[in-house]
Order: sequence, then structure tokens, then C-alpha cells
Amino acid sequence: MEGEFKPVYPGFENIKRYWDCNRKSVVAKILPGEFYVTKQSEIISTVLGSCISACVYDEKMGIGGMNHFMLPINQAAALGTEEDQLCCRYGNWAMEFLINEVIKNGGSRQNLKVKLFGGGQIIKAMTDVGEGNIKFASTYLKQEGFSVDSHDVGGPWPRKVMFYPETGKAQVKKLRSIHNDTIQQRENKYLHEIEVQDAHTDIELF
Repeated sequence: MEGEFKPVYPGFENIKRYWDCNRKSVVAKILPGEFYVTKQSEIISTVLGSCISACVYDEKMGIGGMNHFMLPINQAAALGTEEDQLCCRYGNWAMEFLINEVIKNGGSRQNLKVKLFGGGQIIKAMTDVGEGNIKFASTYLKQEGFSVDSHDVGGPWPRKVMFYPETGKAQVKKLRSIHNDTIQQRENKYLHEIEVQDAHTDIELF
């Protein structure tokens, strides 16, 4: 049914979800520091600059999720408050929580597949941020015994990612040019530009 919002898994009530008329689907939109897991026929969406999103899914069980982290690792968070640990702005927590939630809700670890997106060099003066995120994600997955099914990382572009957890399909849209303003202005600008250019940008499938 159009616009039907089924209940989410516990812990994901704060994630913004909306009905996309063009795609005729519920879309869960995650922000930096958030992640979302579902077994429903819906889409998970996010916009990435130097950040990374990992899409983790079990196609046999039709369940999957996506995270969005800003920095690779925070060792101090392991000794901090529960709020620090659950914030998921850091890759080590974002990856662990995402994988655990997929498994907890029906996924099988041996069946999990992973796709990686983001890590762009959006600001020339910050060359190591995106690269550091890419290296972290690749190392983490290797250490945990996961291979990367497909990826689209690096480069000078921000990206919008649309992930379909039931099937594992992902769509990526890139912006090929961007004005280099202050960080805050740049973030707001590319977020807005990606939304505006949705219908005019080439889609790549992964």
C-alpha cells in the first residue's frame, strides 16, 4: 500500500522515514553517526562526503543495513559512556553495531556481504580524512573475515547512496563539481545540490 509505514526494529525509531513517490517505496534516511537495519521492502539512503557508508546484507534472508561514520576509530569511546559508544560517528563502533544488528535480526554471519561507499576528497586541505576512512573500513572487514562485494570510494565527489537491503542492490549518484567554501557551507551546499540533482545525475549500480 502506498505510504504504508511498517514498524521498525527496536532502537531505530529515531530514524527519519518518508514515502518516495517516484520510487514508490518507504525511504529511511540516515545521517552521520546513524545506522539502520531492516527486513522490509524499503530503501536506506544517505549522502556522503569524506564519510563512509558500509552496506551489510544477507541476501538469502533478505535483511540488511547501512551505517554512516565520520572518522575511523575512537579508542577512548570504549572506556567512555554508553552514549559515546552508541553514537556510531566512529567506524569501529559503526561497523560493530551494524553487523551485530543484522545478525541479531535474522542474518547469518557466513552469508553476510558488504558494499562500501564514500571516502571522497571533498576539501583539498583534508586529504587524509576520506583516505583514512577507506583504509580503516578495508582493514576492519579483512580482520573480521569479510570480503567487499563491491565498492565506490575515493575521488573528489560527494555521493548519494540508495541501498535496497532485501536484495543488496545499491545505487550511487555523484556530483562532479563543487564549490570549495568553508566546511559548514560546503556541507550544506553539497547536501542540497545532491537532493536537487537527483533526477539529473547518472546512476551507477553496485
